[in-house]
Amino acid sequence: VRDILKRWDKGSPSVRQSMLKDFLAQCVNATVPDLEQYFNDCGSLFLARLTSWLRLTYVSGLCLQLQLRSINVFITAGNYFLMEFLEVGGMLTVLEIVGLKSSREEDKAEALKLLTVLANKGRQCKELLCESFGVKIVAENLAISKSAQTQETAQNFLLQLSTGNPRYQSQVYKALIALLSSASSEAQRMSAITLRQIQPSMGVVSAAIVEPALQLLKSLHVEVQHEAIELLKDLVSYEEVQQSILMGLVGLLKPSTHDTNLSKDSGTSQLPLIEYIQQAGAAKAISALIQDDENLGEKLLDLRVAPHLLYAMGNIAYVDSQRQAGLCICVLVELFPSAREDVKTIMGEDFFLQFIGDPEKCLYALTPSQVDVLIAALNSETGVH
Repeated sequence: VRDILKRWDKGSPSVRQSMLKDFLAQCVNATVPDLEQYFNDCGSLFLARLTSWLRLTYVSGLCLQLQLRSINVFITAGNYFLMEFLEVGGMLTVLEIVGLKSSREEDKAEALKLLTVLANKGRQCKELLCESFGVKIVAENLAISKSAQTQETAQNFLLQLSTGNPRYQSQVYKALIALLSSASSEAQRMSAITLRQIQPSMGVVSAAIVEPALQLLKSLHVEVQHEAIELLKDLVSYEEVQQSILMGLVGLLKPSTHDTNLSKDSGTSQLPLIEYIQQAGAAKAISALIQDDENLGEKLLDLRVAPHLLYAMGNIAYVDSQRQAGLCICVLVELFPSAREDVKTIMGEDFFLQFIGDPEKCLYALTPSQVDVLIAALNSETGVH
C-alpha cells in the first residue's frame, strides 16, 4: 500500500489516471472489506487523497469522470467511508461541479449519480444535501441542461430527495412546481412525471400547482401535453384544487386571442397561435376527465362546458381545436342526456344530426352560417344548470 500511495503522491496526472482506471477495473463492485484488502487497510488514506485531488482539479475538468466514479465505489461500498468523505467537504465539491457553468454535461451527469448515491444513504444525508442548496442547484441544472442523461439523473436525484425526507420534502415539491414553467420542454415533462409520483405522499396539494399545470397545455411537444393531462387527472381528485382546475380548463376553451374566426383562404403560413394549442389541449383534457369520472362531467356542465366546447369547434383557424372539441362534445352527448338536448338546441336539429352522423366530415365542411352558430354558442342561455 505504501507503493500505491507513494506512486499517487509523486505521480503525474496521467499516472493517476492510469491508477484510477486500474482501481475501477478491479474494484467497481467492491465491498468495504474488498477495498481494505486492496489498500491493505489504508482505504481511508487513498480516499482522502482522491477527494483532495478532486477539490483541486474539478474546475479544469481533469479526468473528472474517473475521479467521481472512483469515489462512487467507496461510497457505494458502505457507510464506512461515507463520514470521511462528508467531513472533508466532498459533498459540497460535487455540488459545485453540478452548478459550475463550465462543467461538461458528462461530468455533471457523473456528479449527479454520486449525489444520488449519497441521497440514498439515508435521511441525514438527504437533509445535508438540502441544507447545502442541493435542490436549487440540481433543479436549475435540470432546467438548462441539453443532455438527456444529465436531465434523467437530475430527475432521479430530486425524486430520491422527496422520499424519506419529511423536513425538506416541501422544498423539493416547490422546486418541481417551478420547473413546470421552465423553458425546457424536457424539464417540464420530467417535473410533471415526478410531481405525479410524489403528490400522494405530500398529504395536501398546493394551489400554486394549478396554473403552471394548465400552462403546459400550450406546449408544442405532444409528450409534454400528455404528461400535463395525466397530472391534471391526478390533481383533480383533490377537493382543494378541483374547482380551480375545472374552471381553468373551461376558461381556456375561449382564448383571449381576437379574431378566432379566420378564413381558411387567408394563405397564412404562420404557426398556430399558442392560445389555440392550449384551447385544443384543454378540450382533450376535459374529455379525458369526463371519461374517467362522470361526476366531473356533471360539474363541468354546471360551468357551461358544452357552449364553450361548441365555441372551440367554431375555431376554423386551428383544426385541432375543432377536432378535440368535437370529440369531447361527442362524449358529453353520449353520457349526459341533458347535454345532448342543450347541444341540439344550440346547434339546431339539422346541424346537430349532421354532426353526430359524421363529426369529422361535418367539421371539415362547415358553412359560414354554421360557424356563426358555433361562435355564438356562448351567448346562449342554454347549458346553464
